[in-house]
Amino acid sequence: MTRPALRIRVQGRVQGVGFRWWVTTQARALDLQGWVRNRSDGSVEALVMGGGRAIAKLVESCHRGPTGALVRSVETEPAEDDGSQGFEQKATV
Repeated sequence: MTRPALRIRVQGRVQGVGFRWWVTTQARALDLQGWVRNRSDGSVEALVMGGGRAIAKLVESCHRGPTGALVRSVETEPAEDDGSQGFEQKATV
């Protein structure tokens, strides 16, 4: 069964401030599946799967981010469920 999935891209001062760790903590607390990674352009990207309300709550939280982050924009787009189990941090691409 395919779960609702969303790709999130956050831009601003979001690397070097614990953003990936923070997203991982938030996603696990919301029982979301997927991953988060830094991108070489300085943004942070996440693929999240799970309940619609939980995904919406994570997106809303990404507009603030952790202490030290300065979020300039949060972009989202529908995505395909990649079968991820749990929530992890991936290497930079």
